[in-house]
Amino acid sequence: MKQVIIHGDPGIRKGAIIDYDGEELVCFGINRNGEWHGPETVQLWCTVGTEDEYDDYEKRNYVPHFLDIDRVDADAVDVVRPKGDLAL
Repeated sequence: MKQVIIHGDPGIRKGAIIDYDGEELVCFGINRNGEWHGPETVQLWCTVGTEDEYDDYEKRNYVPHFLDIDRVDADAVDVVRPKGDLAL
């Protein structure tokens, strides 16, 4: 599980599946920043992981402060599924 900060909006929502860095990841939660104040383009702060890690996310069995963080542009993310149901 890790945090991915996407600069720009590739059109994803909670439950989306993205292909990033050669790996398909599920977006468990997304915080949208920069709508009113902040950077020129919106930033999506996504908590992502594999389907196996969803139970840990739901039960808060992780420390958000210690997740690895990657920063990417929206062009670097391939959207497999733009949104979805998180009943994994």
